[in-house]
Amino acid sequence: MCIVLAGCSNTKYLPPNEKLFTDVNVKYAKHTKSKIKSSVLEKMVRPQPNSKMLGMRIKLYAYNIAKEPKRKGLNYFLKKKFGEPAVLFSSVNINRNVEVLTNFLENQGYFNAKVSADTVDKHRKVRLTFTVNPGARYKLNEINFPADTDSLNTAISQTAKLTLLKKGDPFIFDLIKEERIRIDAELKEKGYFYFNPDYLIVQVDSTQRNNTVNLYIKVKSNSPEKGLLTYKINDVTIYPNYSADQDSSTKADSVAKFEDFTVIDPTKSFRRITFDRSIFLKPNELYTRNNHNLSLNRLVNLGTFKFVKLQLTDQDSISRLLNADFYLTPFPKKSLRLEATGTSKSNNFVGSEIKTTARNRNFFKGAEQFSLSIAGGFETQLNGSAPALNSYSFTTEAGLLFPRFVTPIPRINRAGAFAPKTRITLNYQILNRTDYYTLNSAGLIFGYNWKEAARKEHTFNLVSINFVQPSNTTAKFDSLLLTDPTLKMSFQRQFIIGTNYNYVYTNQLETKRPNNFYLNANVDVSGNLIGLLSPGKESADKPGTIFGTPYAQYARFYLDGRNYWNLNPNITWASRIFMGLGYAYGNSLSMPYVKQFYSGGSNSLRGFRPRSLGPGTTAPVTDDSFPDQAGDVKFEINTELRAKLFSVVRGAVFFDAGNIWLINNNPQFPGGKFKFGHVFNELAADIGLGIRIDASVFILRFDAGVPVRKPWLPAGQRWVFDEIDFGNKQWRKDNLILNIAIGYPF
Repeated sequence: MCIVLAGCSNTKYLPPNEKLFTDVNVKYAKHTKSKIKSSVLEKMVRPQPNSKMLGMRIKLYAYNIAKEPKRKGLNYFLKKKFGEPAVLFSSVNINRNVEVLTNFLENQGYFNAKVSADTVDKHRKVRLTFTVNPGARYKLNEINFPADTDSLNTAISQTAKLTLLKKGDPFIFDLIKEERIRIDAELKEKGYFYFNPDYLIVQVDSTQRNNTVNLYIKVKSNSPEKGLLTYKINDVTIYPNYSADQDSSTKADSVAKFEDFTVIDPTKSFRRITFDRSIFLKPNELYTRNNHNLSLNRLVNLGTFKFVKLQLTDQDSISRLLNADFYLTPFPKKSLRLEATGTSKSNNFVGSEIKTTARNRNFFKGAEQFSLSIAGGFETQLNGSAPALNSYSFTTEAGLLFPRFVTPIPRINRAGAFAPKTRITLNYQILNRTDYYTLNSAGLIFGYNWKEAARKEHTFNLVSINFVQPSNTTAKFDSLLLTDPTLKMSFQRQFIIGTNYNYVYTNQLETKRPNNFYLNANVDVSGNLIGLLSPGKESADKPGTIFGTPYAQYARFYLDGRNYWNLNPNITWASRIFMGLGYAYGNSLSMPYVKQFYSGGSNSLRGFRPRSLGPGTTAPVTDDSFPDQAGDVKFEINTELRAKLFSVVRGAVFFDAGNIWLINNNPQFPGGKFKFGHVFNELAADIGLGIRIDASVFILRFDAGVPVRKPWLPAGQRWVFDEIDFGNKQWRKDNLILNIAIGYPF
């Protein structure tokens, strides 16, 4: 009844003598075929009929039944936001659409294409059908570059080996346009600053046999002379304190001349080093677009300038020299920022933090950035029936960032689009976990960050020092340490001194790809160098020390791979695989607490409570004992289908599987030792549904998961699909896990 009502009643709202344009269909004539899908041609017809939902024109019906709104409300939403006005057949220009489709087919190489149109008019509704006879598709035969031997034509011919046009490929007009752009880009690297793709003409000879064409690439005879000549760089001048409201001073004492550039800086705010590795346009060298873009990218990535502008002008009318003027508008040198945030972590801790940050964007007059932050916050754990655990923290951090490699090796700074960075960070934190302990930690990091390319990023921390000292432990926590030597070792007072490297590869910024990929690989090694310098042999019973404090020795590796398959604009299939391995040796019986692996929670296995899973076949914590079950090995897979429901609301169906294990036996965790052949038999698994409020800058996530495989049960009984009983209150209390989080899980 609803379908009939929505379908029939739409026509009664039409103006007199008007008809509703309902459908467009493109079909190929019998015994013909084409590489161009009918759906592609159908989308080119203008206007498009009203959209359908479940076969009904719900948006048109909503528009029709809504009254003209006087103010915001339901009628306003139906009429202006959700609804669609009727698409009238009188607005359809059939002949124009025939021309558009014919022209498109010709541009795809179907030079003899014929398109005809027919209509079906019934009950004030009109369907439009186009019949296409494409004819034979023409292919490329010869691609001829200029034969003249002057400088420009020679430069064009030298690019032939990189041509996008290949013999035997179909004629595609857009590809020819891209070829002109490609040639222009190659010429820009040879100094042809004023050249333009429009100065090229591609003549097509379609008189060949076997439906082939010959292409002739030439320079238009009416091209301006400036576009046919190469240009060199003359003077490079930098205005690092440029403002559109003020004239830059050129007093003698504000002009600093160097070999490659001149800096006009009345306030003397910047040193030469700021621009040494950022300006790649050099006097007396040919102009190249690569050096042009590289200079702009480097200046932007310094993080000191709000606006970056390059103006290239002729030195005079005959010299073929360009003056390069860089106009740089800096950010305010000093800033103070106050933040109040809400947090949601993978272990179901939620809370709030107040943080204030002071920043200096030009600390040593070389675009260095110094920051000092102080933060205080609290968290409380929301994990169903388990007891809530509160924590309080105070953190202070000082950081200094150099927009270059700080190293004794000269000229190591690479000429890439992204400026390399050197980071020095010093931090101190007090973390109080009620009823358990207070953890004091201080850290120092000296490392490098650089992008090899837009997809590849490296972080190498040459020195990473962390000092951890637990204090104010409670009797409850002390009793746990007495019964678990591994836990006691991970919480002991110790130094963590080592080196770590992180590599990220991602193409997620390339939004037009059918699938995107993300890979994060991390290697973390601690205590090796100190162990080599130690006079004795370290062991967990008699550990080596620094200033009377033991130091940790371990090697840790993890790999995090993610794939995002975009099935259509509204549906994405996202998957992740995580593999982690850590090994403690020498001084350490186990890895430090902050370096161990955990499983369960809102960013892990969402059908299990945070940090409650494993190791191995160990049953999860059910009482008020210490809830952090940690391991040395972790394997996890996650997959979910994400779909847009309406507006900013997304839905998801997910499946998670994984677990953690120990390298060594621990009597406290029977069945927790890692055995490669038993990994898949000891995996936990869950399924669930999710709702996400995705407002782009802020994503609020609700995931409900239930376990479907429990590795601590006897073999043969671990799959528990038959136990699912949503009507049972006790079952829901024990198994239904609600995760509230900020952002997507992966």
